[in-house]
Amino acid sequence: MSCLIFSWGVGDVSNSRIKASPLSYPNISAIKSGLSPPRCEKPYAPLEICLNTSLSLPYFASIQSNDNFEWILETANQGLPESQNLLGTMYLKGKEVNKDYEKAFYWFIKSAKGGSDQALYNIGSMYYNGYGTKQDYVKAFEYYRKAASYGNKDAQNEILNIEEKDINWHIKAANQGLAPAQYNLGLMYANGQGVAQSYAKAFEWYSKAAAQGNASAQNNLATMYVGGQGIVQNSALANEWLLKAANNGNAMAQFNIGQNYLYGNNGLPKNRTQALNWLRKASNNGHAQAKLMLAGLQ
Repeated sequence: MSCLIFSWGVGDVSNSRIKASPLSYPNISAIKSGLSPPRCEKPYAPLEICLNTSLSLPYFASIQSNDNFEWILETANQGLPESQNLLGTMYLKGKEVNKDYEKAFYWFIKSAKGGSDQALYNIGSMYYNGYGTKQDYVKAFEYYRKAASYGNKDAQNEILNIEEKDINWHIKAANQGLAPAQYNLGLMYANGQGVAQSYAKAFEWYSKAAAQGNASAQNNLATMYVGGQGIVQNSALANEWLLKAANNGNAMAQFNIGQNYLYGNNGLPKNRTQALNWLRKASNNGHAQAKLMLAGLQ
């Protein structure tokens, strides 16, 4: 038996938003004989196409050109996540079938449940654009984040791109409850980027993001309480939000708490043990100044 690997790169939708990674087909001879297609040993692994020597390349080409939809539908119904994702993309693009966003969304959901990170990304893009479902930036981000956690580069890039959206997008997404957009909107108002500078509005949006557990917003909210920016100065609330941010892994908050314990600032007593503990956490979290400070203390 000789093995060849074929792939079909899936197209994009709405300004190159949906992009699928190369997709390989399962064992054709097994499918033709009615056997179940092979499953990935681990999620998202590409599948090889092993062709019997009795099957010629022209025969395989005819399968792709003439029987494509039937073959993909069959394997999708058999539960192959790669085929389900590809079928969803065919409905999305109107390739060999009539364009149908609802059916595309249906098959992406099926594929995601089977372990496809690309389907997770595609679902996020469907929510982002409002294709086959109600537009929902919060759910879009949730699916992007799930896909990104499995190493999906498209999803990782999409999450980074959120920071580059214009003010109108951030306002719309923030009002829908998307914490990263709320945090970014707070930054814009704090720094006067694209909007009139306003500590009061910065505080408002940081508060919304912080309430959802956004560690960066929690740290910035604490800073505003320390300096009395947009809100009455309050050391107790500043320390409360710093601690939440630090416990959520924010290196700057960990460093700030460490400094406060070291010097007895912001209402905290001097405590070298606590100071070293938080400075080590910040250092281990990549905070360069914390590393330098630790070197001088030890």
